[in-house]
Amino acid sequence: MRHDGLRVAAPTDPDPRWPEGYLAALREAGAQEKTIPYCIGWVRAFFARHPGRQRRDLGRAEIEAFLAELAARPGIDNWQVQQARDALELYYERFRGIAIAPRPDPPTVHAPPPSAVPPTKAPLAAPAAGTDHARTDSAYRRFPECVKRSPAPPSLAPSAPTVNWPALEAAVRERLRMGHYSYRTEQNYLGWIRRFVSFHRGRKPSAMEAKDVREFLRHLAMDEQVASSTQNQALNAVVFLYRDVVKKDIGDFSDFPRARRGLRLPVIASRAEIKAVLDRMEGRELLIARLLYGTGMRINEALGVRVQEVQFDQHRIVVRGGKGDKDRYVPLPTRLEEDLRQWLARRQALYEADKARNMHEVEVPGALDRKYPNAPFAWGWQYVFPADEYSTDPRSGRVRRHHLDEQHLQRAVREAVRQAGLTIRFTPHCFRHSFATHLLEAGQDIRTVQALLGHAHVETTMIYTHVLNKGPMGVVSPVDTL
Repeated sequence: MRHDGLRVAAPTDPDPRWPEGYLAALREAGAQEKTIPYCIGWVRAFFARHPGRQRRDLGRAEIEAFLAELAARPGIDNWQVQQARDALELYYERFRGIAIAPRPDPPTVHAPPPSAVPPTKAPLAAPAAGTDHARTDSAYRRFPECVKRSPAPPSLAPSAPTVNWPALEAAVRERLRMGHYSYRTEQNYLGWIRRFVSFHRGRKPSAMEAKDVREFLRHLAMDEQVASSTQNQALNAVVFLYRDVVKKDIGDFSDFPRARRGLRLPVIASRAEIKAVLDRMEGRELLIARLLYGTGMRINEALGVRVQEVQFDQHRIVVRGGKGDKDRYVPLPTRLEEDLRQWLARRQALYEADKARNMHEVEVPGALDRKYPNAPFAWGWQYVFPADEYSTDPRSGRVRRHHLDEQHLQRAVREAVRQAGLTIRFTPHCFRHSFATHLLEAGQDIRTVQALLGHAHVETTMIYTHVLNKGPMGVVSPVDTL
């Protein structure tokens, strides 16, 4: 782990010489593995600002001065400052057992941008019962997101039984996997269930009632002011917890307030804006971005494409297990065929190198590895866009080369948008919105566009009919007739 002044560089694996107790405290607090190196970097940067001083002599004054200096640095966002605060307070209060002075004033905290902090981050778990560590508000803050917690609900009894989180998490995972939920849904539900339990200071879900669920939802809506879709997702996770895991009837869930979702128009880029972004990208990320715009695939669908699903002779790509676990065809743009052939030649060279190291196994869906034992090692099942390094499968524990992480493309698009000077909220998903809109603008019928996008209902596709001559944008304004 390296740091330049107060700017933490890209992380590597955690230093094995770093105290294992702090790593365990981070994991117990719900920090993801890819976040841990950053936390270690912030602590090291803090100590580097005070050479020669004993760590136990550093306290709240030094931490606040460090965070103030960090916030003043260009390129440092609010969520990074909050991440550094969480890492330092966790180090002193949960790892070293040193109570630091409370903050002089409640800080004004701004939530990080959605692109910077994934929504699947787990909140801090409450300390185990009987711990000697100081119980402060920071111990219950979601980690590493910047969210200010409200006081515990008045219904919480001090002597209430605390939850055995490892056992609860194992039970939730088992039910989710038995129901064939996606891994992303599994992470989201676990995060919300952990946040629900942490909100009630670690109480057992079986000891709570409907009023406790309503209190949590009210906290999300009133205190944190989350979006309606976020509130509904939290409710779905809690409903799943009680219906499928705890198996406790706490009332009619239809009485729980579901947030009203307003109509939001998609962000559509013009052809000139699309070209401006693509012209500022290169390499692998450029090819993926062109595929997104040329096929209308979602980012996770494009990254999950296998070699055998690229059908050059039929000029199409097969999208397997898309949203809703549905398959569909998308067109393979003729202009991209040669570039994709060249990329696959380089990809096969990497496959052969992995094969020489006996590391060419890849994940296959379902139980195909039992029905076809050679499938995980076959060239056709390899990902078209592989990750740069091997990683451990979170479900099976096998070390394999997974597909590329979507953050690589998100960062490349964000940098290209910045260089192009665009003011619209352009993300990789904007390529999909623009694909649908530009097809309708060119005269394609809406049913064809619906099939290409994989929408279950045509009403979902009709949101793109705002383009010229196909919706309200086709109306001539009265001022133009004067």
